Amino acid sequence: MIGWKELLIVLVIVLLVFGTKRLSNIGKDLGGAVHGFKKGMAGEDENKPKDPADPGLRDDSRKD
Repeated sequence: MIGWKELLIVLVIVLLVFGTKRLSNIGKDLGGAVHGFKKGMAGEDENKPKDPADPGLRDDSRKD
């Protein structure tokens, strides 16, 4: 199991490699992506028709 000392060492190495500005940008981008994904998943239910017999869903483009 990974202990807190190993995690601290990995964190220091990541900070040295990427730098704080780059990590901040990565965090913002990742947060925006997660937010957009959650918003898209929540909005998916709103777009589904509740009643398949809804008159707004009928195809009136055909002429009989």
